[in-house]
Amino acid sequence: MQSGVDSNLNGDSAGDRAIINPNGTANVGSGVTPLTNTAGDTVAYLANNPNARYIQAGLGTLPNGGRNTAQLNPIDDVDMTIAKSFNIAESKKLQFSARFFNIFNHPQYVGGYVSDVAPIGQTSSASHNYLEPQSGIFLDPSQAFSSNPRTIQLALKFIF
Repeated sequence: MQSGVDSNLNGDSAGDRAIINPNGTANVGSGVTPLTNTAGDTVAYLANNPNARYIQAGLGTLPNGGRNTAQLNPIDDVDMTIAKSFNIAESKKLQFSARFFNIFNHPQYVGGYVSDVAPIGQTSSASHNYLEPQSGIFLDPSQAFSSNPRTIQLALKFIF
């Protein structure tokens, strides 16, 4: 999980992790509220939801979250190809095929492509917000990723 702020004060928020509360409720995230002293300096942060497992790390904090601490749902994909060949001449054929990808149309919310190991080519604000505990779509894959709906591909091939 990522904080979305420059927690380690290195000038960017890229890769800055969240704080993990081991006693918190699984898959629940929270933002933080800065607590200030009489001089107006931030001296601590208060989790908006103390029962959350993932808490945004504020500026200058030392987060304890690692990589891959939450998992997406498993892929439940069934693909099928049906083909029929027709002989036209001695060495010539006409072949018709229908390919069904995700034939049962099960939702496949994955951080990449169902039939490939490549990650998504770009990161949208939705897929980024999916990782931030203070976000309204935190760990809700249906709001951040495509469900990879059923696709049907028809083909006609002339073999000579």
